[in-house]
Amino acid sequence: MVVVASMVGTGVFTTTGLLVRDLGSPAAVLGAWAVGGLLALCGALSYGELAAALPRNGGEYQLLGRVFHPALGFAAGIVSLVVGFSAPLAASALAFGHYLAAVAPGFPPMPSAIGIVVLASLLHAFHVRLGGRVQAAVTALEVALALAFVVAGAVHGDPSRLLATPSGAGTRSFAVALIYVSFAYSGWNGAVYLAGEVKEPSRTLPRALLAGTALVVVLYLALNAVFLAAAPAGELAGVVEVGHVAAVRLLGPGAGRVLAALVALVLASSVSAMLMAGPRVYETMGLDYPALSILARRTRHGGPAVAVAFQALVAVGMIATASFAALLAYIGFTLSLVAGLTVAGVLVLRRREPALERPYRTWGYPLTPLLFVALSAWMVAHALFENPASSWAGLATVAVALALHVLLGRRGDARASRDSTRSPRA
Repeated sequence: MVVVASMVGTGVFTTTGLLVRDLGSPAAVLGAWAVGGLLALCGALSYGELAAALPRNGGEYQLLGRVFHPALGFAAGIVSLVVGFSAPLAASALAFGHYLAAVAPGFPPMPSAIGIVVLASLLHAFHVRLGGRVQAAVTALEVALALAFVVAGAVHGDPSRLLATPSGAGTRSFAVALIYVSFAYSGWNGAVYLAGEVKEPSRTLPRALLAGTALVVVLYLALNAVFLAAAPAGELAGVVEVGHVAAVRLLGPGAGRVLAALVALVLASSVSAMLMAGPRVYETMGLDYPALSILARRTRHGGPAVAVAFQALVAVGMIATASFAALLAYIGFTLSLVAGLTVAGVLVLRRREPALERPYRTWGYPLTPLLFVALSAWMVAHALFENPASSWAGLATVAVALALHVLLGRRGDARASRDSTRSPRA
């Protein structure tokens, strides 16, 4: 449920219109979503091996630090704070506010956005089990409502619109489109951030990563087929609120309010999932670096209260100052770079530590991680040419994080072993 809720958010409801504009045909758009889904599945299969062999909270922070160098892991942790969680969290909360205003005009978007962040923070800061149960229930309802929308599209949509003549979009356009699609799929690694609190991680984590990602790939393809079958491509091109356009076309004007309520629920679940997963990265950094030790404090019910509060404060600051549209390419580029390096760690660790206990081994190795790394490198290289400002901003974020690692000094020596400091199981 954490994987599903981490993935399903603003991306699937906002990027398809932009893809229609850039790629020119529904067939090409569905092709981009299919390739992005394949990329996410390859990543989930690869992360499953790393998470099962190294089951500790922290995601890419602890994985890259363990496989390559602590400095690179620290940089990934800072990227998680700024790019992986705070920016998407702020964007999802703002979008929640706007969709809630469409359902109930008396609620202004910005206060609603801040309110959902505070509410989800209180839920996850103090009680681990309660937060997990609420997250699972909301995510299940979210998937059920999305499937109902898919059924409505199957009944009232025009499938012939999916067969429009493909455009002549070049490889650079398709690569940049995959950056946007990758943002929508980001979160397929959500369970890795909670690895230190999962019962039987060697069995549970690979299953969660694969099952959650596969479910979302199917759901995304179905939703986008509905969007594209609901209206002509020219009516969707460049439109951000593509789900609203599709609902009105399929079910009439009254459906707009229903869809707004559905998307608001999806975004609330996404905010909750990010506030559940993200703080585990900063908490683990606090365990490793004495200067950040305050982030490792937990309540008597196991909640990482300080880390959650820190994440919420950063997100609220972004809600007041940031634009999601301006951050989209920046987020997609930077996360693709970090994920590609992490999956490459599967190849490196197999060669360097062949005797390491691996309860789960990546299906299709070595083709699965090689395909992910190759596609990620292709996307990142083309993004440097097509969106240089956003791409260089992502590289600058990594550079600043490496410099900050030098300023904070080495990791604390008090940690005798990783296992001795693993977070309590939930």
